[in-house]
Amino acid sequence: MFETVIVGADDSSTARQAVMVAAEIAQLHGGTLHIVTAYDPKSIQIQELPEEFRYSKLTSPADMLLEGLSRIVEQRGLKPEVHAATGNPADAIVRVAEREKADLVVVGNKGMKGVRRVLGSVPNSVAHGAPCSVLIVDTMAAD
Repeated sequence: MFETVIVGADDSSTARQAVMVAAEIAQLHGGTLHIVTAYDPKSIQIQELPEEFRYSKLTSPADMLLEGLSRIVEQRGLKPEVHAATGNPADAIVRVAEREKADLVVVGNKGMKGVRRVLGSVPNSVAHGAPCSVLIVDTMAAD
């Protein structure tokens, strides 16, 4: 049913919780997990990275985040595919979901209360733009 699962993540505890839920779903269905994070490429300054990362395949904080999340998921027996995408987080998640022909997108509900709920949030935007089912995980207790 859910062979291709996409999860949007940043460096928050709520995003890590959403990643774990997405990993569990992918594992239960024998599917593939894709972890997506978005960043502004103009914000990356190589000289600001620790020396050990300057000449490695990890070239940005987004790559470092994805590497860390991958290790967590790999401990559960999954080998995730990772995507460091540029631009607006919701747009990036939807783009990857379209490209990978996702069956399910998983996001945390951070930003869905208060003013951001009215003005827009990543989960709300993903729910309206995704080409597939969307699971919005209640992660508010994790933050």
